[in-house]
Amino acid sequence: MSDSNFSLFNYDGEIICGVDEAGRGPLAGPVFAAAVILDPEKPINGLRDSKKLTAERREALAGQIKANALAWAIAECSEAEIDTLNILQATMLAMRRAVEGLAMTPTLALIDGNRCPQLSIRSEAIVKGDDKVQAISAASILAKTARDAALQVLHAQYPHYAFDQHKGYPTALHMERLRLHGVSPVHRKSYAPVRALLAAGTDGAAT
Repeated sequence: MSDSNFSLFNYDGEIICGVDEAGRGPLAGPVFAAAVILDPEKPINGLRDSKKLTAERREALAGQIKANALAWAIAECSEAEIDTLNILQATMLAMRRAVEGLAMTPTLALIDGNRCPQLSIRSEAIVKGDDKVQAISAASILAKTARDAALQVLHAQYPHYAFDQHKGYPTALHMERLRLHGVSPVHRKSYAPVRALLAAGTDGAAT
């Protein structure tokens, strides 16, 4: 299969869902995944890797995807599940939940990356698929906008961590706030920077 020019029409007779995740790298909050079955009769212009779009453009496209796709679903795995399973397995589980949450059953799942979750349907991993396959791009956008919205909620609950600015990623600001306020209930305790703070006795003073 070529690395370029993927589209629904490369797979005659297939009902394709694109699948992608958002939030593997952050130190806090859930990891999100989305699955999208696009409608070839309702093309959406401008779909691409969500990281290459502005927040405003992502939100606009997310609205179009939800309005025009044949089916879409968003799922997550909590920080507790991430700590229990590890981030790879939690991401795979979130992807599976998203696919299983679709209102119609696809025949093929195209997964961004180099690994596929355990699914009851056929699946294919496509490296950098979020910039090659429109259905994966759409899933990337839904997962990213859903996670950003969740981090805004966490910011309202824990404003001293500035989740609205760094979205949980291990920036200098986030690490400064972590050292100052301790580890919160929504931090991923299995991640090395958080684990180190816990070992040093910075054990969740913030509530």
